[in-house]
Amino acid sequence: MAFIRSRPLSGMRVIEISTYVATPLSGMTLAQLGADVIRIEPIGGAPDRTRRPLAESGTSLYWSGLNKGKRAIEVDLSSRQGRRLVADLVVSGGLRGGIVVSNSERHPELSFEALRERRPDVIHVLLTGRRNGETAVDYTVQAATGFPQLTGPEEAAQPVNNVVPAWDLAAGLYLAVGLLAAERHRLLTGEGQQVRVALEDVALASAGNLGYLAEAQLSGTPRERCGNYVYGTFGRDFTTADGGRLMVVALTVRHWRDLLAATGLTEVVSALAAALGVDFGDEAERYRHRKLLGDLLAGWFGTRTRAEAESALRATSVLWSAYRSFTELAALLPGNPLMGKVTQPGVGEHWAPGSPVVMDGEQALPEASPLVGEHTGEVLRAELGLSAAQLAKLREDGVIRDAGGHQPDRAEHREETNERS
Repeated sequence: MAFIRSRPLSGMRVIEISTYVATPLSGMTLAQLGADVIRIEPIGGAPDRTRRPLAESGTSLYWSGLNKGKRAIEVDLSSRQGRRLVADLVVSGGLRGGIVVSNSERHPELSFEALRERRPDVIHVLLTGRRNGETAVDYTVQAATGFPQLTGPEEAAQPVNNVVPAWDLAAGLYLAVGLLAAERHRLLTGEGQQVRVALEDVALASAGNLGYLAEAQLSGTPRERCGNYVYGTFGRDFTTADGGRLMVVALTVRHWRDLLAATGLTEVVSALAAALGVDFGDEAERYRHRKLLGDLLAGWFGTRTRAEAESALRATSVLWSAYRSFTELAALLPGNPLMGKVTQPGVGEHWAPGSPVVMDGEQALPEASPLVGEHTGEVLRAELGLSAAQLAKLREDGVIRDAGGHQPDRAEHREETNERS
């Protein structure tokens, strides 16, 4: 097999038993880097297959977005025979197999302990809600970890959850990193292990790593909401004369000086600093006087069109961006090197992201997401060596199903022909 730089995980095989965001994202991240990710779904498909947003056909755009490039099999996980079949898949796969990522401890046959008895070097990667195994989702973790108290307009009296499931996304990437670390350990030592990531731990670790928890422990003054102001430095949104809106951030002294020069406010702000007895070269002072400085700058932006403001900022080191809707952003996708065209059943042709990881100049392009049971026969025949007769019996017993009814792949068709002859 020719080596493809953008697919360095080619040869690795991962079984994914998961729903919603974090674990599907971890599987897709690995698949986009070349791993063969086989997604296990219950009969009829997992519950997240119908989650909004939806295409006109009812196909979930959310599900399709998180499962690109995987293979999918449909198995009755409520039956012992179905669970045994999945366990067989986990422990097979040769030297680069024996890896499972899951967000459930529901089935004893698929636990780390049970799988390790069958394959000592198994790698079992598990997402939990909380470290003690209790359930949680991103939205409840948000509520428990303080961030909604700081999100939203300054005048908001109630907590405001972020619409971006940040902890799910971070957890998915932690799962992928943990899996790769365990696989490297196995390559070096031959030892398998269980990797556990708790969604709440991901949020708490982030709050600690960003200094929020230390501040809460050491400061007697709780942090307050600051709306679209950037905490600790100078940054906020501004409205232009024609109704445009820009986010502008000046993190460094150079950014700040360039912003004042571009807006013609250098002398005015110098006089203000002298009157207040402060140095606006200090970002703490810029933050402390953010409303006063913001009002001065708002006057400049309010007398320029968006195009004029963008032209002035483009010539500086200042960090800025116009606010865009998803509709506006969608119009800009053609030509973006991250994007590629995908034809997704039930959705049609559209632009979708490939892997954001660029390997020596190469990036994996996006692939379609699988239908429910699209690869059932193919996977079980190739990975477990099941015969056409065995597959037919499993279908008859309701243990497995294929997308749109049974359509044998070419190898299975040849085998059926040979059996008849």
